[in-house]
Amino acid sequence: MQYISFIFGIFGFLAYLEITSMKNRISELERQLSRMDGTSYSENRASLASAVKSYIGDSVSIEFKEDHGDTDIQMYGNTKHGKNTIVDADNEWILVRTESAKGVKEKLIRLESIKGIHTSEDNK
Repeated sequence: MQYISFIFGIFGFLAYLEITSMKNRISELERQLSRMDGTSYSENRASLASAVKSYIGDSVSIEFKEDHGDTDIQMYGNTKHGKNTIVDADNEWILVRTESAKGVKEKLIRLESIKGIHTSEDNK
């Protein structure tokens, strides 16, 4: 019986050590994030939102982040066989019309999934 309580005591002590090391890692990450000036997510998203609003009605090429994406926009709208047109935008969403040989589709895309937007004049 004492042997089992000794083993549970060791596991409890190891769990305590893991929790304290995790708290230290989290506080170190918070310190690193607080030192980053001008790189906050909200500022980048605000600048992207203002750029998207200025492109309403224009034909654009949309670049998605690595873990996001839309196959219709990437395969048809970003090529010479189709086009993406921004219909409407706000601070969190954009409405894109994709025109291709397959037809016309309207897609609602979350702004945080977009890495960059380029107009057709930028590509020339």
